Amino acid sequence: MNSPLLHSAFSRRQVLQSTSAGFGYLAFSALSTMAAERESNPLAPKAPHFEGKAKRVIFLCMRGAPSHVDTFDHKPDLSRSTGKAGQRPGSKLLGSKWEFKQHGQSGQWISSLFPNVAKHADDMCIVNSMHTDIPNHPQATVQMHTGNFQFVRPSLGAWTLYGLGTENDSLPGFVTIAPPNGDGGSQNFGSAFLPAIYQGTPIAVSGAGGLRARFANAMAGGAKEPVSNISNPQLSKDLQRVQLDYVKSLNIEKLNRDVHQPEVDGVIESFELAFRMQDEVPKV
Repeated sequence: MNSPLLHSAFSRRQVLQSTSAGFGYLAFSALSTMAAERESNPLAPKAPHFEGKAKRVIFLCMRGAPSHVDTFDHKPDLSRSTGKAGQRPGSKLLGSKWEFKQHGQSGQWISSLFPNVAKHADDMCIVNSMHTDIPNHPQATVQMHTGNFQFVRPSLGAWTLYGLGTENDSLPGFVTIAPPNGDGGSQNFGSAFLPAIYQGTPIAVSGAGGLRARFANAMAGGAKEPVSNISNPQLSKDLQRVQLDYVKSLNIEKLNRDVHQPEVDGVIESFELAFRMQDEVPKV
């Protein structure tokens, strides 16, 4: 038998008001927890302003590759001016020796060097308006990666990791394969004024036979590791954990004493990531 008190205790409006407040509190708690996790883990995935479609960013720096005027940047005026004096004393203009045609519904200009690529013209986004402010390769390479050749700025990869985070906390969110020492060196994958945890992790940076040979050998199942010092033959994993915890306690003590030290934060995160990588990298 239903009690009449149950019918008069709450009106429909009161029930909706009470439960909606409860749901609001639950939502606030969830958001607070997510915010706390992001605060404690700078690499945690971050929600973008719009729903993202890309899962990863692969940037190929093709040093020594064919010129843009021979591939996707059609410059008919340059071809007509072949042989004329250039800006530098004694230099002459030289147009492309390859034929360009428009392809797809978008009308992309693509060189005859790439007949198969041209079939996918409508699936590509080609940007021809970007340029550097200096013709010298070292400075131009730094500007291409960081946006500036005069001042130290975070690299494209560091900004991407900073803005989007990573879903895998056991592997670096930003890696660079066989980076050269010249043409800007570590600036091309550095984090500059961003926390150090956002800088790129170099893969195949040392070893006999050249960087690319070392990386190819490791990928083919060779003995050499593509990531330097990924294993520690001197200490067991348990002893490494003890050592890491002790170093971490010293870093935290310095962090508490100095209040704000982004470099120390970066060191702590880097050590922890390196420890987790020892298990994950061999699997990859």
